[in-house]
Amino acid sequence: MAKQNRGKSLWSKPGRGKGTCPLCGRTSAKLLWQTKDDNGNDVQVCKRCKNR
Repeated sequence: MAKQNRGKSLWSKPGRGKGTCPLCGRTSAKLLWQTKDDNGNDVQVCKRCKNR
């Protein structure tokens, strides 16, 4: 992949793929992984929480 295109797909996501993780509360984390919360809803989480 060309270096010009790295991370370009994040620009179309809200907040450019960054935000606060709903599970651990980490701020300015990349929220790129999808998992289920305690209620069974799909949520975007950070790298640390993707295996919870």
